[in-house]
Amino acid sequence: MARTRAADYGDKRRSILDQSAKVFAAQGYDKTSMAQIAKTCGFSKALLYHYYENKEALLTDIIKVHLEELVSEVQTAIDPELSPKAQLQALVTALLLSYEDADDKHKLQINELSFLPEERQADLKQLERDLVSIFAQAVIAANPAIGEQERMIMPVTMSLFGILNWTYLWFRPSGGMSRQEYAQLVTTMLIDGTQHLGAQT
Repeated sequence: MARTRAADYGDKRRSILDQSAKVFAAQGYDKTSMAQIAKTCGFSKALLYHYYENKEALLTDIIKVHLEELVSEVQTAIDPELSPKAQLQALVTALLLSYEDADDKHKLQINELSFLPEERQADLKQLERDLVSIFAQAVIAANPAIGEQERMIMPVTMSLFGILNWTYLWFRPSGGMSRQEYAQLVTTMLIDGTQHLGAQT
């Protein structure tokens, strides 16, 4: 007979992911043990292993849940009634708001994903591609000239992610600009900065 899951299984699993992300981000995945994670979570190692068989499974789930939430929030921000610029700004805003309070998980996605075996990375990289695809379509809609030069689509889209992905290192609400205001700034910079692409030879 299969073991019955406790009523709070989901809550404990989420707590493990949150606490583990902090430990991994602070110490590095390769330097962190399951024993340290169990201690941080206030669990016995036996209870931790009930949820996750090893560090690989734990890191995979941290990044997977993080990316799934990013994709979900960005998809929710898609609104066919918005103008192309407003739509791109809505996507940028949704991503920046999703990054809020998720610095540890975001850091792991950027810096630690490569520690995982290729078979574990596959699904995670697909989620990343899904996210990039949503933004690429919005970028093209905001500036059709980019879509007319296929070689420009990925560089422009990834330049946008290059701006957004590193905000966790420096962005602070006390800095005088909200995430919504920064989203507007980034969107304007991208659209204005690429408006002459169609004129390039």
